[in-house]
Amino acid sequence: MRILICDPIAEQGIAWLEKEKDFQVDVRLRQTEEEIIAAVGQYQALIVRSETRITKGIIEAAPLLKVIGRAGVGVDNIDVPAATKQGVIVINAPDGNTISACEHTMALILSLARYVPQADQSLRRQLWDRKKFTGIELRGRVIGILGFGKIGAEIAARCKAFGMKVLAYDPYVTQERAARFNVELRDKEGIFREADFITVHMPLTDETRDMIAKKQLAMMKPTARVINVARGGIVNENDLYEAVRDGVIAGAAVDVWLKEPVTEHPLFTLPQMVVTPHLGASTEEAQVNVALDVAEEIARVLRGLPVHNAVNIPFINPEAMERARPYMELAEKLGKMAAYLSEGPVKEAGITYLGDFNTLELKPLTNTFLKGLLRPILNDAVNYVNAPVVAKERGIQVVSQQNAESADYVNKLLVSVKSDGGRHTLAGTVFQNGEAHILAIDDFILDIRPAGHLMLVPHKDQPKVVGQVGMILGDNDVNIGGMQVGRREQGGTSLMVLNVDHPVSDAVLKEVERLPGVHKAAYLHFD
Repeated sequence: MRILICDPIAEQGIAWLEKEKDFQVDVRLRQTEEEIIAAVGQYQALIVRSETRITKGIIEAAPLLKVIGRAGVGVDNIDVPAATKQGVIVINAPDGNTISACEHTMALILSLARYVPQADQSLRRQLWDRKKFTGIELRGRVIGILGFGKIGAEIAARCKAFGMKVLAYDPYVTQERAARFNVELRDKEGIFREADFITVHMPLTDETRDMIAKKQLAMMKPTARVINVARGGIVNENDLYEAVRDGVIAGAAVDVWLKEPVTEHPLFTLPQMVVTPHLGASTEEAQVNVALDVAEEIARVLRGLPVHNAVNIPFINPEAMERARPYMELAEKLGKMAAYLSEGPVKEAGITYLGDFNTLELKPLTNTFLKGLLRPILNDAVNYVNAPVVAKERGIQVVSQQNAESADYVNKLLVSVKSDGGRHTLAGTVFQNGEAHILAIDDFILDIRPAGHLMLVPHKDQPKVVGQVGMILGDNDVNIGGMQVGRREQGGTSLMVLNVDHPVSDAVLKEVERLPGVHKAAYLHFD
């Protein structure tokens, strides 16, 4: 079996593959798309990092291809939908750089606290200026960690060793898990207001983009410092520049950038900044770890063994996949909607299969539901294979069951999520034409196509609410394509579901939530 390596990876990963007698490994770096297309037809596996883009054209030119491996976390340079359609598994290596990213974060925190880079440069200019670089101790300071996955937990342990108080925000982390690490959970605003150091460890998604911008920076202490070793775009770079320049906060450290590579930036001109060129995973150990991880996963796929880090749907067989695909899409969309409805960290997630599911394998459906539930925040860190493990790590109890009959549909999925804010349930089915439909949200009977842009507006059943919501959307150039309203009883709580033509901003949602009688406004986007 032939493996093509398109980007530089650690020699240990290549050697691991080459020692397998049934593998032939070819390393061809810096190829154009046309060059790869010309050669890829004879390969069963491809390995890339971030330099090479694996396009739909490359995938379609590779009839023997079984797996694409990314030696790292993000898979933005791989056309995952095209790979899935062709039955090609896409794998990544999400855990290999955990310690490296954690330690680089700690290096930046210490550099900010003690002005290490600035003092180094000053002394190299033959200046002895001790007073200028008087720092602060970490002991007794408060660190806020946004995103409490593996990296966040490792940082918490090290900050505890420095005598810091640790606060954490993560929509999927329960109080029980936080207590195990001896950290305190806060909402984002609580961390912005209380923390002396704020570090981000979340993927870049629609929900996390500009998570720290002008408004959030204004909430912080003037002595606060911000660290971003996660993804460029989570911290708004222009707003950060103004906040540091104007003394709104004391300083910041940035390792990841909205556009990379970058060699000129206003942030580089500020003496309160520490900047590095995306070094979070740049250690010998991390490069070896991700190379070995992806090599081992490639071998497992080629030998037909279970894999641990598949980003897309693990390939079953074409016939089974064709039957399962509509229900997998429904399960993922139900999970995504449940995530938006949930109020606080999810403690329990359930999925019940009603009707004739005997011809389908249910585990991939359950995993797909969990992926939809977890992915709005965790993004590439959760996939179809590791979703149950990620849920367990966050203290979520998962219940899956199958019942024989459905009273009203041939097949129906029921999902539920439980948090401190209560329980929410959803029901959905797939029509004969393959279309997914959501039939109920809590006790509200509806018929929703989970596609495009949706708004959910729970509100009191009273006059004017629907019209006022429509006026706000119209004033903000958001066109309504369709609307449904469900209610339990006259004068009680109603649910308005709006199909809209464009994304709805947070500002518009806040304006809707200020209307009398409106309980909440949520925006969802389905691909």
